[in-house]
Amino acid sequence: MRGRGPVIEAVLAGYEADGADLVRRFETIDPAGLYAPVAKFIPTAPARIADIGAGTGRDAAWLAGLGHAVVAVEPVAALREAGRALRPDLAWVDDRLPDLASLRGERFDRVLLSGVWQHLDDAARGVAMPALAGLLAPGGVLVMSLRHGPGAPSRPVWPVDVEATVELAEAAGLRLVHRVAAGSVQAGNQAAGVTWTWVCLEAPAPPSL
Repeated sequence: MRGRGPVIEAVLAGYEADGADLVRRFETIDPAGLYAPVAKFIPTAPARIADIGAGTGRDAAWLAGLGHAVVAVEPVAALREAGRALRPDLAWVDDRLPDLASLRGERFDRVLLSGVWQHLDDAARGVAMPALAGLLAPGGVLVMSLRHGPGAPSRPVWPVDVEATVELAEAAGLRLVHRVAAGSVQAGNQAAGVTWTWVCLEAPAPPSL
C-alpha cells in the first residue's frame, strides 16, 4: 500500500515541499552524536540494518562506514534523490510506513526509526508496529526515537505516548530492553522545547540448541 489516507499523504507532501531546506539541515547533524543515547545498540560486528525514513542517507552512510550492510528506506522523492546524489553507493528503497510492503520477507539485525513515529496517527501506528517487528531477525532490535513537542505546520505530528508505544511493541512480540530521555540536537527544536525518548525493542532470540 502506498500510504494510508490523508494522514500519510499530508506528511509526505510537507516533506516534499520543504525538501531543499531539510536537506541542508539534515546534513549538519552528526549521526554519532544523534545516536549517542543508544550507542550500545549499534552493532560492532557487521550487521544488516534498515534505516526507515532515511532522509538523505546521512545515518545510513555513517553505519555503512562502520562496516554494516544498510538499506536506506525513504518515501520522499526530494530527500531520496538528494541522498542518491550524495551517496550513490547506498542501497535505496522507495517505501513508506505504515505497511513497508517492499520490505516484506526481509530480515534485519537492526531497524532504525529516527524522527518518524510522531508523523503517524494511532491507526497507522497500529499497522506500523507489527510491520516493523516483522522485519527483525531473531534477536534483532528496533531502535526508535519518540518526539515530544511541536512540529512544523507543514509536516503534521501527533502526540506520542511512550507507554502506549511499548505496549504496541509488546503486542507485536518485542520486549523493551532500553529507554532513555534525550534533548534535541537541533537548535530550533531546543528553542521550541522539543525532547525525545529513545526506546530499543528486541525480537525473541533464536532458541538454544
